[in-house]
Amino acid sequence: MKKLIGFISLFIVILLGVNLIDKDNYISYIEFYKKVNNKEIDTIFYNNSDKIKFKEKNNDTVFITDNPRTENFKQEMLINGIDFKEQLNIGNSLTAILTIILISSLIFVIYKKNKKNTILVKEFNTEDKNNIFFKDIAGNEEAKENAKDIVDFLKYPEKYEKLNARTPKGIIFYGEPGTGKTMMAKAIASEANVPFYSVCGSDFMEMYVGVGASRVRNLFKKARENKKAVIFIDEIDAIGKKRSNSLQNSNEEREQTLNALLTEMSGFSKDENIVVIAATNRIDILDDALIRAGRFDRHIEIGLPDKVAREKILTLLLENKKTDKTIDIKDIAKKTIYFSGAMLDSLVNEASIIAIKDNKEEINITHIDKAYLKILAGDEKKDKSFLNSKDKKIIAVHEAGHAIVTKVLNVATISKISIIPTIKGAGGFCVNIFEDNLFKSKKELENQIISLYGGRCAEEIIFGNDNVTTGAYNDIEKATNIIIDYISKYGMDNNILNYKMLNEDKNIIEQYKNLSNILYEKCKNILLNNINNLKILSNELLEKEVLNEKEIYSILKD
Repeated sequence: MKKLIGFISLFIVILLGVNLIDKDNYISYIEFYKKVNNKEIDTIFYNNSDKIKFKEKNNDTVFITDNPRTENFKQEMLINGIDFKEQLNIGNSLTAILTIILISSLIFVIYKKNKKNTILVKEFNTEDKNNIFFKDIAGNEEAKENAKDIVDFLKYPEKYEKLNARTPKGIIFYGEPGTGKTMMAKAIASEANVPFYSVCGSDFMEMYVGVGASRVRNLFKKARENKKAVIFIDEIDAIGKKRSNSLQNSNEEREQTLNALLTEMSGFSKDENIVVIAATNRIDILDDALIRAGRFDRHIEIGLPDKVAREKILTLLLENKKTDKTIDIKDIAKKTIYFSGAMLDSLVNEASIIAIKDNKEEINITHIDKAYLKILAGDEKKDKSFLNSKDKKIIAVHEAGHAIVTKVLNVATISKISIIPTIKGAGGFCVNIFEDNLFKSKKELENQIISLYGGRCAEEIIFGNDNVTTGAYNDIEKATNIIIDYISKYGMDNNILNYKMLNEDKNIIEQYKNLSNILYEKCKNILLNNINNLKILSNELLEKEVLNEKEIYSILKD
């Protein structure tokens, strides 16, 4: 950068020098013309610039004046006996040359600098010490047991050398987002007391081919300097997706980066106790060469916590919080089904913030409930003036339809119904708490779809088919996803085939439509048989706007 500034300064000085040549010998054109008439001019040096130079008789000094650029200027000067010499405009040419040189130099320097910065290998984040250990991770006991094997290998490699055992050099943590894959990797490094190199798959990707590969080599070179280390690559699918057989769909930079990673992992020597841990949400899209034996050959699922695991996580999260006796961790764990560890952490943090806003010194169950609804549906809108009576009735009927179908089918426990719009765009919501099940039966999937159709069916029954609204778009989307899996993935339509493996089937759309229509009619029959409860519940919602579990089941007891 200093050289560039110096070069620009030198150019400006030269340019000014060129432009200032003969400035002291300038005379006006009027004086010049007088000299022409008085026969004092000997020679004119003419060019196409805005200035011309001339010499007087018996005087070697070169003067400069303005160029009139008239058509008969040369003829007039020759008539007056003046020697007329045409020449190149050296000053302007020099200026142009210098300008071209400057611009070319600037482009070259910027290109080299950008290329250098682009190809420059990033300094990856190294954490020699971090404060996360296995005791700080609740749930995922099976994953923790697998992780302890890796810690033992890093701490006591000589134990494995006795039997010539080879511990996996590559481990893949896979599962839903927010389940604690990064925390588990950090805990392994902490427990083994080795350096932890954290990097994201996208850090290797650049527009220049070969940059990612050089970064991979640099990362492993740094890790090898410590002999023992944990390399953690988050979002490995950014570089590890299955390679395409088509040249048109190939990505040369990504493939070179992947090849470099595979080569580095194959090149570990016996005295290098380095473990590479990768994390992904989609293990099914990873390249076969990446997950084969000898590479990332140990696959550890870090899934969503079950009820027992959620209790442990909540206990850990609330350990250093001030809470009152109203908080029942088991009850919170029961209703936070499908919550990841990150979502549970967010729940407790939101409850803390709400408690602070309420000027409370302890977190109570009300704060937890508010935080729970905030995460699920968002904050309720304070200003409801935009909501007219017609819209409120539509929302009330819609949510009442969901509740009644859910109650009749016993799909879940209805915790709360609200017809107050939220900042996440929901017109209202019906909170259902499902049971933890390892598997879902055919009947359970069908009942779940029927429950999702409850809102749209209720609108059709009360307002007529021509007056149904767009409010059910999210329900229809969810139901469609379940129907696709029901037929295409689980083979529950009496055709024991996975249609997703077959890629195409002409009749598949018709099967989706037939199942949807059958379940929709079942939903409508349930509501028609409970039309009185539908009207009572919707009227109660119009009056109170929010109903809790006790009030809901009191209305729907029959």
